[in-house]
Amino acid sequence: MILGSYPFNLKKGSLVRKIYETDKINERHRHRYEVNLKYREIFEKNNIIFSGMSPDGSLPEIIESNKLDWFVGVQFHPELKSRPQNPHPLFLSFIEAAIKRKNEKN
Repeated sequence: MILGSYPFNLKKGSLVRKIYETDKINERHRHRYEVNLKYREIFEKNNIIFSGMSPDGSLPEIIESNKLDWFVGVQFHPELKSRPQNPHPLFLSFIEAAIKRKNEKN
């Protein structure tokens, strides 16, 4: 089981690196899940990139689509660090992207 705060690196040029405005972050975990890296090539051929990895590069923590305006999947729990007056950067970015898309459709 992965419990507590763990560090990981964000891929240069990725959406999450732009959102966090840094190349290394720590986020809180509470799960038993891992992603099998033998499927990485298949994901990447289908426009899903592994944009957040453990420091040793063995555990994917974040995936995102390089074809969609906003698609991010995470292994950690951003809600544990989010507060009403200080929302987690991923939540804030998602809401901003939704508002932008709505305004573009009108």
